[in-house]
Amino acid sequence: MTMTTSVLEELLQSMPHLRSQMYFKASLTALSHAMEDQVLADTGQPLVIANFQRERFYRQEVNRYLRIAALTPQVYVLAAAETEFSNRSDHYEMVAFDANDELRHEWHLVVIGARYSACLICRERQGVSDFEGAEGMTVDQTRRFEGVWTFDRHVSCEAAKLLLNRVAYYRPEIIKKVEQARADFLTDGPLPPRDIDPDPFAQRLVTYLQAGQYKLLKAYRSIAAQERRERLANLITTAIRRSLNPQEIFAVAVKELGQAMEVCRCLIYRCKARDQAAQIHHEYRFEEGLASLHGESWPLADNPLFQVLTESLEPVAIVDTEQTQAFDLEAVRSLIDRWQIRSWLMVPIVYQGRLLGVIELQSCIADPHDWSADEMSLVEAIATQLGTTLIQAESYAHLEDLNEQLEALERTRSNLIAITGHELRTPLSTIQICLESLSSEPDMPLELRQVMLSSALSDAERMRTLVQDFLTLSQLESGRVKWHLEPLDLEECVDLALSGIRTRQSEGKMPTITANVSLPELPLVRADGEWLVELLSKLLDNACKFTEPEGQVVIEARPASDAKAMLEVTIRDTGRGIEPNRLEAVFERFYQEEGALRRTAGGTGLGLAICRQIVVGLGGKIWAESAGRDQGTQFHFTIPTADTARSAPPPAIAPSRPPRRSSNPKRASLR
Repeated sequence: MTMTTSVLEELLQSMPHLRSQMYFKASLTALSHAMEDQVLADTGQPLVIANFQRERFYRQEVNRYLRIAALTPQVYVLAAAETEFSNRSDHYEMVAFDANDELRHEWHLVVIGARYSACLICRERQGVSDFEGAEGMTVDQTRRFEGVWTFDRHVSCEAAKLLLNRVAYYRPEIIKKVEQARADFLTDGPLPPRDIDPDPFAQRLVTYLQAGQYKLLKAYRSIAAQERRERLANLITTAIRRSLNPQEIFAVAVKELGQAMEVCRCLIYRCKARDQAAQIHHEYRFEEGLASLHGESWPLADNPLFQVLTESLEPVAIVDTEQTQAFDLEAVRSLIDRWQIRSWLMVPIVYQGRLLGVIELQSCIADPHDWSADEMSLVEAIATQLGTTLIQAESYAHLEDLNEQLEALERTRSNLIAITGHELRTPLSTIQICLESLSSEPDMPLELRQVMLSSALSDAERMRTLVQDFLTLSQLESGRVKWHLEPLDLEECVDLALSGIRTRQSEGKMPTITANVSLPELPLVRADGEWLVELLSKLLDNACKFTEPEGQVVIEARPASDAKAMLEVTIRDTGRGIEPNRLEAVFERFYQEEGALRRTAGGTGLGLAICRQIVVGLGGKIWAESAGRDQGTQFHFTIPTADTARSAPPPAIAPSRPPRRSSNPKRASLR
């Protein structure tokens, strides 16, 4: 049979003058512990009756009731059984009531001693706190009760009678013990004098309130830290959505983080583990009067904190740079003194084990700053987000570069189709027509036959040059070239390059070519002979191709003014010139200033691209200068000089590999 009446309702009916009040669960816990401490502090043997509602609430107080039971034999503990709680007599009397009993919703504690008494009779308000927390447990802070708490002995005795009735109902085998409790503590008659020491009770309440305040303060701090993290994360996320530019994101992060942390100085900079120094571009200062690090080169290689950070990829914190024993800061003592750094925190920006940058917080006031766990956690959260941001920005930049490369590849493909189609179709058509004419007309005059053969041979050479340029550029760009560098006389290389060009000059179709490279003060150059002659040949051929026959082409050489141990070679012409905004584009593959299908000068557009690859391979650089249309052009390239003295006889210049075949009979070997 289940008891369906409430102890609180029975008490209020028997004592109508009582008025129930509202209590939170935290208040009931404090009152209950204070009453229990009063029992533990007294020397008497009181009656103690406690109802814990459920077994799991009882388990939290087992040790406390074992101590109470050691003082008095009249201790009764009630709870709804869930696992192991059952009716039994042990250190105290345990009463397991039915799970549907109204006691399941009530919280009771009654203490009656010889000189004092107190009771707490409450019932939990249903529908106010019945919601589940993150782990399925009821959130205690939301539980509310209504009931009576008093020191009045009449009320305490009446409450004890009602609870002993429940004990007798569920434990009839201990009825004699229950009757003895009634006789000892609940008999009618004059009340004993009240002699209560309130100190244990008051001390317990104060202790509980202080503990509660500390927990609230800790919770508020945790909530504030979480709010700061979320606010900073939202600001950085907004900056990321607005722009994937790391500079803009760092500018937002350093300002917001510095303001949130309220430190003297906040720095964010990019670096790698092996960097010697980092340039400071993003800084926040709490006070304008503080010295600024913006634009400074921040040393890293000699900083022991940075070395520890790169090895562990964990935050490094120093509370007091003047008294720390964990690090030897002598290497950066001048840095600390100059920038007044008293407390120092360095947090790495890491992504998948790779160091991308560092966040630094510096306190410059007289009192050291103890970096708290919440502060370090906040900075680490921001560092994690910045690491992800940097990778996203790099990926986006790489994607843009890839798109540009794909666009350039598409342009190259289009140019290749147009140029090869034009350059191959025209000579093939000429060769085919000439050969068909020679085959179909055996009686063709000798002079005409010679013209046909000459045209076919000329266009065959044009096709061979096209294929050769493709192969040459492919070999250079793939990195398969093995450079055989040796001291060479530049004048000899120029003469070999001019040997083929002057053949056409003698026919009156080429501009005048002047070579001024025989100066005695010019040093030997260190280069690969075959590739250097190839470079000079293509540059001279390019100059002659775009210069009228009455124009001039001059090749000169002199020591480079902006680099030591380098020789600068200049090929200057009086030809059609180049627009200034196209001076860099001329070195691109398949560049054709006039368009592939309407050029007045032949060629594949690969010559200058090949020249650039050769110059880079020899260790120099190449560039073009021109004042514009019909103003002529100057091509410059530099080449390293040899250590060998100019007076020493140079070695014979020979190719480092079998020479490429040439149709020019005067293009002999470099020997």
